[in-house]
Amino acid sequence: MSSSGGSGGGDDDASKLDLFYLIKRFGAYVTFKIGDLFSLSFNNLDIRTIGAVAGLAVAIVFTWRLLRSPNDSQGRQRKRQGATSSNPGAGTHSNASVVPSDACLPSDESRAQNVVDEFFQPVKPSLGQIVRQKLSEGRKVTCRLLGVILEESTPEELQNQATVRSSVLEVLLEVTKFCDLYLMERVLDDESEKRVLVALEEAGVFTSGGLVKDKVLFSSTENGRSSFVRQLEPDWHIDTNHEIVSQLARFIKYQLHISPYKTERTAANVFSAPSLELFFGSV
Repeated sequence: MSSSGGSGGGDDDASKLDLFYLIKRFGAYVTFKIGDLFSLSFNNLDIRTIGAVAGLAVAIVFTWRLLRSPNDSQGRQRKRQGATSSNPGAGTHSNASVVPSDACLPSDESRAQNVVDEFFQPVKPSLGQIVRQKLSEGRKVTCRLLGVILEESTPEELQNQATVRSSVLEVLLEVTKFCDLYLMERVLDDESEKRVLVALEEAGVFTSGGLVKDKVLFSSTENGRSSFVRQLEPDWHIDTNHEIVSQLARFIKYQLHISPYKTERTAANVFSAPSLELFFGSV
């Protein structure tokens, strides 16, 4: 009967060890996550991150219960083996089948560690989540085409061709899913307008459902584009023209200046990046 008591104690120790390691690792993770949450500004706080922490807590409880199930069944089996050992016919053979309780501890420790590590693998945010966070939950965006969406950088080039930059396409589609996006550009003739619309259509920009041709605006002057932005009152404006960005800084909540060269920050609400995709870290 002493063998049976030892097995039961070993099962209890293994369960406690599982719980100890789960709580220890979970506590460390939650501490880190909470610190990370408070390091973000209130506008950039993603409610999914808070939900993820709560979900992990629930997952830990279920994991611990699952880990206990094999130990409970092993304990019942060992108790039955211990009971049969009291039978004179069983003798030494029954006692030899009883495994010391300490022998299960290393494997239980490893199992608990592996389960915790699997739950706490860092999860890379999706591009859609990054877009929402970077845009500070802004819902209306205006963006020039040349040098940002298109490979061409001057209106003169649009008289010959219009090419959508393949590297920006994924980001652009994510923005259209979340924001009311308006694209705009200065053109020299009607043929240039048609080339731009055809290029956007062939790239699949209009098939995502978030952008329609009516939201692609054209003007004959740079000031015309600035006037479009003032009328639309977006949360964000994206442009390559430093002068326009400076002029709009007083009227637009946030701006992104796209420039291959590092420029001085003209205002606290003006950000800069070499390209739209690099701003969102998608390349």
